[in-house]
Order: sequence, then structure tokens, then C-alpha cells
Amino acid sequence: MRRVDLDAVRTFVAVVDAGRFRDAAAELSLTQQAVSKRVAALEKSLGVRLFTRTARGAKLTVDGQAFLAHARDVVRAEARAVASVAPGRRPLRIDVIGRRLAPAGRLGEFHRAHPGLELDVVTLFDADAAIAGIRAGTIDASFRAVTMPGRRLPDDIRATRAFAEPIELLTGPDHELAGARAVTPAELAGHRIWMPGIVAGTEWAAYYDALAATFGLTIEVTGPDFGTEPLLDTIADSRTLATFVGEQTRLVWPADQGLRRVPVRAPTPIYPHSLLSHRDSPHPTVTMLRTHLHTRRRTDTDTETWAPRWARWPRRPGNPASTTG
Repeated sequence: MRRVDLDAVRTFVAVVDAGRFRDAAAELSLTQQAVSKRVAALEKSLGVRLFTRTARGAKLTVDGQAFLAHARDVVRAEARAVASVAPGRRPLRIDVIGRRLAPAGRLGEFHRAHPGLELDVVTLFDADAAIAGIRAGTIDASFRAVTMPGRRLPDDIRATRAFAEPIELLTGPDHELAGARAVTPAELAGHRIWMPGIVAGTEWAAYYDALAATFGLTIEVTGPDFGTEPLLDTIADSRTLATFVGEQTRLVWPADQGLRRVPVRAPTPIYPHSLLSHRDSPHPTVTMLRTHLHTRRRTDTDTETWAPRWARWPRRPGNPASTTG
């Protein structure tokens, strides 16, 4: 298979458009000799003459005319390839953990505020997969809670505070706490909290381990995880089982299930979502997203909150009620 040099093809098209080797050289900021050598090398690799020189300039041969349309396609394809990865032109590829979870909702708000921006949304398993993806360039950013005990972020990964999401108790209609307007973490001690979706070694497992240890809670992870709907069915029919959900987790259940979302207060456990990206080459849209999240954040200065000690972003200034555990 014959191979041609892209610079030579680009030079060939420039000579055609300019009409003279000398004018093409000026357009390409090359010497006329360099332009002639490129065209000669292209003719040699193709095995045909592309130009004949006349007093009026360079004239295409029959083979040159046949080659021209394809050469223009090659030059245009090169331009499209370069433009596809130009800053701001490629869609932002971002990990939201799960499509029902709060990060997906915040990203949806961002897209509604900037409908012209293109997003490519993915769901990776855990923080390790997300960090590896950012470092490899397969994703641009990720929403995660960082950093877990015994872990640290690589130096080339930037983490900024995204938002704090309150945790709620989800119960069935016959549960002892179903009618409560709010509960405290201390009041949940002794109750069975069932979360079969927790996987050891993940950031959400580290979060709920810290929550359970701080407030003396029993969080059960036994049994297979069949997904959200089977979990809701079990909770709806149980007098003793409850589960934790994020305040902004989108859940839909049949009206006859009668599930209850009960706020947890004094303190309110918050899940610390951070936005991760690469320090050296962030997609321009990451900066816009970071600004959007900063503007969107609520002020919880009048609410006592709790987060794990390993939560990367600091407590909010002026909020002495914030605690860590």
C-alpha cells in the first residue's frame, strides 16, 4: 500500500490554489525549493506526475486532476480532526457515579443553564476508576467523595468542593419512625438500616462506615443487591428495616407503597461531593461547571452538620456547628 506524507498533500493543494510554486511557498512560509521538493516526493510516492510547469505557472496533469478532490478531502479531514479536540469543541466527558444520584441532577441543572454545551455522561464504579480515567484522559471530570482513609489523591488530580448533600432515612409506612418529622442520628441506634448496595473499599462504604462508627449505628450490607426497585419493595413491606438515601437521590415508587423520607437532624449527616479533574489540562467546560456549582451551593450556617474527617473540602467558614467524625 502506497503511503503519502500529509504535509506533501497539503502543499500540493496549496500549489493548486495559489497557481504558482512561488506563491504557494509564500502562503506556507516555506522556500520555493522546499515546496518543489515536497511535490516531487509526493509524485514519487504516487508514481505519477501531478503538475506540468508552464510560463503561467503550475498546471495540473490528468492524474493531478484525479488526485485533487481526494487531496482536498484529506486536508479537510485533518482540519476536522484537529478541531474535534480543540479547547471547548469536544464534549465534556464526565462521571456522575449513578444516573439517579445527586451529581447527575446537578449536572442536569448545569446543562439547562448552558444548553449549547455538549456533555458525554458516564457512570464509573468507584473513585479509583474515576481517578484512573482522569489520569488516562478517558474522562475529564468526576463527582466523588474523597479521600478515603489510607488513600491520597495523586498530585496531578485537583479536587474542589462541589456540594454537600444531606442524608435522609427511608422507611416503609409501618416502621416505628415513619411518622417522625425528623430523627437524630442518636435515635437511629438500635434500628436496622439495610444497605445491600454498599461495596467494601468504595468511597461510599468508607462514608457509611464512619457514620455508623460515630453514632453507634447498625448498617447491614448482607444479601444480594438486586437494584433500587427490589430494595424499595422490601423497605415498604418491613416494620423493622430502613435505609439511607441522599436528599437529592431521585426515587419513584407506587403510591400504595407509602414510603417515607425522614430528615436526619442534630446533626445532619452530609455526603461531601467533590469535583475531580486533572490539574494540567482540564476541559474548559470544567471551569464553567466548577463556577456553576459554587454559585448553586446552599449556605447551611444555621444547621448542625456532620461529615467524615477524611472529607477533602474544609468546613464552611463561619459555621461552627459543622462537625466531623
